[in-house]
Amino acid sequence: MELKEIQNLIKFVSKSGVSEVKLETGDVKITIKTNDNKSLGTTAVVQQVPQQLQVVSSPTVTETTPTPVKETGTSADDNYVTIKSPIIGTFYRKPSPDKPNFVDVGKQIQEGDVLCVIEAMKLFNEIESEINGTIVKILVEDSSPIEFDQPLFLVDPS
Repeated sequence: MELKEIQNLIKFVSKSGVSEVKLETGDVKITIKTNDNKSLGTTAVVQQVPQQLQVVSSPTVTETTPTPVKETGTSADDNYVTIKSPIIGTFYRKPSPDKPNFVDVGKQIQEGDVLCVIEAMKLFNEIESEINGTIVKILVEDSSPIEFDQPLFLVDPS
């Protein structure tokens, strides 16, 4: 992993709002910790891991774009499906500032329709619907940082 990639990863993690990220690739182990107090900044630890002692206990980062996870809501809206974020990044409701939103409350969606984009490491990942239904509620503000598995939309599948 090159120094520029590590610097970009540190910047991304500090903007995303997560408190700690661990990454192990080959013989390099990276731990990035951010503090709740913004004035304290970000701490990054990079170390070489001896080959005979390599144990990967944290998830690895892949280059593929995951698809949204859907689960049945656990609130009073048991008949709604929650579409969750497959990655951490910045949530955008439109493809560009001068374009309309992908979806709004009340819109009918089909499987494969783009619901939003999530920017992660300067890559814009389109999040597509895995179900047919109607958007009931948008749970995230436009241009806000989101976490992995964070609920994004409530969909009425009926």
